[in-house]
Amino acid sequence: MNGLFGINGLSGYFLSVVILLAIVFGLGYAAVITQKEQANNPYVIEDINTLQGVSKDNVLHYKDAKEGKQ
Repeated sequence: MNGLFGINGLSGYFLSVVILLAIVFGLGYAAVITQKEQANNPYVIEDINTLQGVSKDNVLHYKDAKEGKQ
């Protein structure tokens, strides 16, 4: 019973569960905040026919709808 409340015992288990739940809730909260910010930030693709599958030039074909710039 000596190791029951040690870091390798029951309290260590509860401590690891609390830490993991805090990480999950923290990342979930950050995801919700990011989604809310980006939901109000639409963009417009200017010419969809010029887009390529893998190309760094694809960034030139869209712009923010609110600001009207790239």
